[in-house]
Amino acid sequence: MTDLKAKATRLRRAYAPHEHRPLGGYVLAMGAYAGATAMIAGLVRASRRSVPERPATVDVVLLSIATHKLSRLLSKDAVTSPLRAPFTRYARPVGSGEVMEEVRDSGSPTRHAVGELLSCPFCLAVWVATGFTGGLVLAPRLTRLVATALTAVAASDFLQMAYATAQQAAEGGEE
Repeated sequence: MTDLKAKATRLRRAYAPHEHRPLGGYVLAMGAYAGATAMIAGLVRASRRSVPERPATVDVVLLSIATHKLSRLLSKDAVTSPLRAPFTRYARPVGSGEVMEEVRDSGSPTRHAVGELLSCPFCLAVWVATGFTGGLVLAPRLTRLVATALTAVAASDFLQMAYATAQQAAEGGEE
């Protein structure tokens, strides 16, 4: 075990000699993702549900927008910050109810990797999309219902931003 730790330390130092990169934490995160994916595949197999040869285009669009929204809600929304707080530290607001957070420097590669995952909507989207995709096979009606609600919220967000921009433009034209 000590030999394995020494090899991991050498690899980390060779990979990023001037910056701390939690490679061990990333390995654990990838393992957790692989485990979650295997669990979904096992549930699909045990349920004997058929996997579609090709998802419907409407489902791909619906899940894409829902994945975007849920990933942002989980990784950036001020209200969901208690979920990220053990792994991140508040930095500043960034508008539209979102916050910028920094990963906590705890010395734990796993905690660091989880902090990066939970504060990055792009990173989290892979997990969310995998969950939605599994849900589309295991519980398609419920998954579409949840995805529809998240898609409606995403559309509402864009309309709110468009309204605010139009309002600012109108107020700026009166001066």
